[in-house]
Amino acid sequence: MDDEEARNRLLDAAEALFYAEGVQAVGMDRIRAESGVPLKRLYRLFPAKDALVAAYLERRDRRWIGGLREAVAAAPEPVPAVFDWLAAWFSEPAFRGCAFLNAYGELGTGPAAVLDVVRRHKAELRALLADLAPTPELAEQLLILAEGATVVAALDPGPAPALHARAAARRLLGADAHQSG
Repeated sequence: MDDEEARNRLLDAAEALFYAEGVQAVGMDRIRAESGVPLKRLYRLFPAKDALVAAYLERRDRRWIGGLREAVAAAPEPVPAVFDWLAAWFSEPAFRGCAFLNAYGELGTGPAAVLDVVRRHKAELRALLADLAPTPELAEQLLILAEGATVVAALDPGPAPALHARAAARRLLGADAHQSG
């Protein structure tokens, strides 16, 4: 197994375990066992657990934001499409909320590399919504709806929180259109 395969195996194991059980609950030896990567190679590729957590979140960010961007780009109504995409995500059997907020909740302002990835992810979501919203104020309101729906769904998985947020977003869009007109 070359380094690229080892890295992917480690990230796959880290993502599955960290997302399901939490960052602090999962040790490096468990990641090694699940991935089948020797401990020496694990520490050569990721010298500290913080580096593995940051890499897992970076990869998840690329996939998550990329999937959301694709869904929005393909939709006739981009803002409601954000919440439709969230509804599908909230309905996945393994859904456990936002991996970035979960990591932040566990680690706080701890490891700088992890905090940087969390902040960057939230900035990317904010920027995506700003591209869709007619005003900066509305973009911030949509962000609060998306983040709030995600937190509610973490406690009660399923599409309902996203669908309620979608309805609220439609009302905000209508109110904004009336104020602008």
